[in-house]
Amino acid sequence: MSYSLQHPTLMGTIWPEAGHGRVTRDAWRNVTLALAGTLLLTLSAKVQIPFYPVPMTMTTLVVLMIGVAYGWRLGGATVLLYLAQGAVGLPVFAGTPEKGIGLAYMVGPTAGYLAGFLLAAVVVGWLAERGWDRRIGSTVLMMLMGNLVLYIPGLLWLGWLFGWDKPILEWGLTPFLLGDALKLAIAAAALPVLWRGLQRRSEARRP
Repeated sequence: MSYSLQHPTLMGTIWPEAGHGRVTRDAWRNVTLALAGTLLLTLSAKVQIPFYPVPMTMTTLVVLMIGVAYGWRLGGATVLLYLAQGAVGLPVFAGTPEKGIGLAYMVGPTAGYLAGFLLAAVVVGWLAERGWDRRIGSTVLMMLMGNLVLYIPGLLWLGWLFGWDKPILEWGLTPFLLGDALKLAIAAAALPVLWRGLQRRSEARRP
């Protein structure tokens, strides 16, 4: 498989764009998918799963899966819409409204990670469009890269906000590594299986 050529995404295969001048239909499709994605992101931010050493949310997994399933343009637009919902005061983030809402919350300690959500969705979406989500090995590498670009701005912001003399890695990275490894394993197992299922369905439909 070539990883340089463009490939259809999961959602592009399940629900392809109409094309051929049907702009309105494609616009409604994209709006529907974007709104569904922001709903999933909100739910993932609100549900905490007991885990060690800290409770786990599925937000980072949902961010990455949206990027993979939608591609970098629609995936990035979906995460951007989610961030815009939070910016206008909707309680869509973890800890809202208890820890504040709107821009006041978004410039707090989680600001870098919120920016990282957008970067991660774009990066993994671009890689998925080149077939990186078809095999276990490339899926693992893709998800690692997505987590990397998510954590970098998050940690940089924490360091700038609180000072690098503080235990930034202990606050913003190490407690989440075990949970992220589990999420990565879920994605690496699920995505190739989904693609094989779609391929079998396509082959079954052929005359």
